[in-house]
Amino acid sequence: MVLALVALLWTAAPASAHDELVGSDPADGATVDVLPAQITLSFSAELLSDGSSTVVEVTDAAGTSLTDGAPAVSGAMVTQPLTGDGSGAIAVAWRVVSSDGHPIAGEFSFTAAEAAPAPTPTVTPSSAPSPTASPSSPAASTSATPTPAPAESGAVDPLPWIIGAVVLVVVIGLVVWWLGARARQQKQVSEDRTAGRGDSGGR
Repeated sequence: MVLALVALLWTAAPASAHDELVGSDPADGATVDVLPAQITLSFSAELLSDGSSTVVEVTDAAGTSLTDGAPAVSGAMVTQPLTGDGSGAIAVAWRVVSSDGHPIAGEFSFTAAEAAPAPTPTVTPSSAPSPTASPSSPAASTSATPTPAPAESGAVDPLPWIIGAVVLVVVIGLVVWWLGARARQQKQVSEDRTAGRGDSGGR
């Protein structure tokens, strides 16, 4: 009787146990270079799928969804396409219906490496000597000879204007001096005449 009871419990235990996740790609805790095109979940037995019973949610550290469409169930495998360029910690939450008809759920995470920044091009001086123009190349010799810049045709030499201004100032000064001297001379003559008339009247 005891052996029969143990055999009954032994056969009933596997029948009542739910299916479980046995593996994933990427694996739980793994680090990948870039976000993969899809995530694959492997279960211990064939799953039941009735459209909305299978759900896989994949989000990045900011909570942005990275899933692309609905997951596909094939036997004990679930494949969820991904989209975007998420990096850092990637969280995966899943819900399926096991072969015994009971829904099961779980979650795990993996890490997508940060995208390396594009290198900034640096300009380094070339160590190669600069090519010299050969005598037989007239184009090279012409380009090597510096061409003097043409003088501006509209430029005016200010020296004649400066000389003319100085001469004009001198002439004006001479005229003013001459007029002043003549005025003083006429005033002196007028005073002399006035003084002479005074002397004649006194006599």
